[in-house]
Amino acid sequence: MKPKHAPADVMSVADNSNLNPTPDDFLTIIRRQQLGKLKIYLGPCPGVGKTYQMLIEGNRLRTQGVDVVIGYVEPHNRPETTAQIGRLEIVPPLVAKYHGIALKEMDLDGVLARKPTVALVDELAHTNAPQSRNRKRYEDVQDLLRAGINVIATANIQHFESLYNIVQDATGVKVKERVPDEIITQADQVINIDLPAEDLLERLQAGKIYPKERVEAALKNFFTSKNLTRLREMTLSETANILDRKNREGTETESNIGGLGQVMVAISSQGPDPGRLLRKTARLAERLNAQWYAVYVRTPSESAVKIDATVQRQVAETLEAAQKMGGLVISLKHENVAQALISFAKEYGITHVVLGRPGKKAFRLFSRALHDELIQELPGIDLVIV
Repeated sequence: MKPKHAPADVMSVADNSNLNPTPDDFLTIIRRQQLGKLKIYLGPCPGVGKTYQMLIEGNRLRTQGVDVVIGYVEPHNRPETTAQIGRLEIVPPLVAKYHGIALKEMDLDGVLARKPTVALVDELAHTNAPQSRNRKRYEDVQDLLRAGINVIATANIQHFESLYNIVQDATGVKVKERVPDEIITQADQVINIDLPAEDLLERLQAGKIYPKERVEAALKNFFTSKNLTRLREMTLSETANILDRKNREGTETESNIGGLGQVMVAISSQGPDPGRLLRKTARLAERLNAQWYAVYVRTPSESAVKIDATVQRQVAETLEAAQKMGGLVISLKHENVAQALISFAKEYGITHVVLGRPGKKAFRLFSRALHDELIQELPGIDLVIV
C-alpha cells in the first residue's frame, strides 16, 4: 500500500493519490466521464490491414447513423484501402511546407470545430510538421478525446516506447517514432490485426505495401520472415497483456487495489543506458499491474553547483522520460544513496527494485556494494539487474 506521507527528504513527488477530496475533484470526475473513447487497431507492421479495417468500421458506423469523419487517413496509394474511404466525410488536411516539401497533416482545429461523434485517425506515432500545434499525432488524439470526440486509430507494435530496445535487438532496426505505452494501454478497445508472414511478404512483393522501388530494400531490412514472425509474436503478446490487465482492473476490489506489488527503479547520473532501464521497469510494472517509481538520489557531490551541466540535463531528460512512460518521479536529497533507497522502499512498500549494471569499471565495485546493501536491508524484495 502507498503510505500517507512521503519521506521527509522528498524534494518533489508526482502523486495522484487523493486523501482529502475537494470540490474540484468532482469536476475532474465529470470531465473524465465526458472524455471520448479510444479504439486502436494494432498490428505487427505496415501492410497488415489496420487502416483498411478502420475505414470499414467507419463506413459501418456511418450506415448506422453515427456522425463519422476522417480526421486523417494515409492510404499509401493502396487501391483497396482508398476504395474503403467510400462516402466518409473527410476533414481537409493542412498542408505545411518543410524544407521545400509539402506535408499533409491532420487539421486538429478543423476536427475540433466539426466535433463529430467519431474521428478516424491513422498512424498514432506520426511526427507532425514543425508548424503544427502538437509535436506528435497521439497528442492530437488526446486533444480530441479531451473534447469528447471518440477516436478510432491505428498503430504498429514497434512504436511502443517500452519495446524500443526489444524491437532493436530482435530486428536490428532503431524505430524513431514512438508512442508512450499508456496511450495504447489506456485505450478502451485494442484490436489485433494479424497477417501471416508469408502472406505479408506476398503483398509486399506485389507492390501492395510499398512502391516497387522500395520493395527490395524492405525485404533486406525490416520485412524478413524472421522479423515479421517476431513482431507478430510481440503483437499477440501485448494485446493479450492489455486485455488481461483490463480484466484485472475491472474485477479489482478495495482490498486488492495495489495489484501485485510496487516497483522502484534507481536512477543514476552515471547510468550508461537510462532509456533501457526505464523501459524494462515500465514493462515489469505493467506485468505486475503495479505502480512504479523512478527514484533519483542527489548526493552533495551532485548539487546544482557541482554537477556538470551535461549530466544535469541527462538526469532531467531521464526523469521526464519516466513520467511519459507512466512512472512517478521521486527526487531525494541524501548523503548515502543506498540508505535513501532503502528508506524509500520500506516506506512505500516496494516489492521489486530495478538497478542498472554500470558500464564503467570504476562504478562496478560501488554498484556491487549497493546491491549487497539493498539485499541485506530489504530481504523481502526482488532485485532486478538490467
